Amino acid sequence: EAGSEDIDILPNGLAFITSGLKYPGLKSFAPDKPGEIFLMDLNEDNPRAVELRISRGFDLASFNPHGISTYVD
Repeated sequence: EAGSEDIDILPNGLAFITSGLKYPGLKSFAPDKPGEIFLMDLNEDNPRAVELRISRGFDLASFNPHGISTYVD
């Protein structure tokens, strides 16, 4: 809705998208909301971004994703 910071597309068409970057001098559309990672399947007829749930115990309050990369084994 407010844009993404980065995207990494796997060879199988799955895209991981980061959102919620907070950086000095950069306008934040949701300053009190933690960062997020979304998954989008680009093979679908009408792809849509779905928020991934992050494991318990992870400090979501300070999650500020800047960039993303994947490793395929």
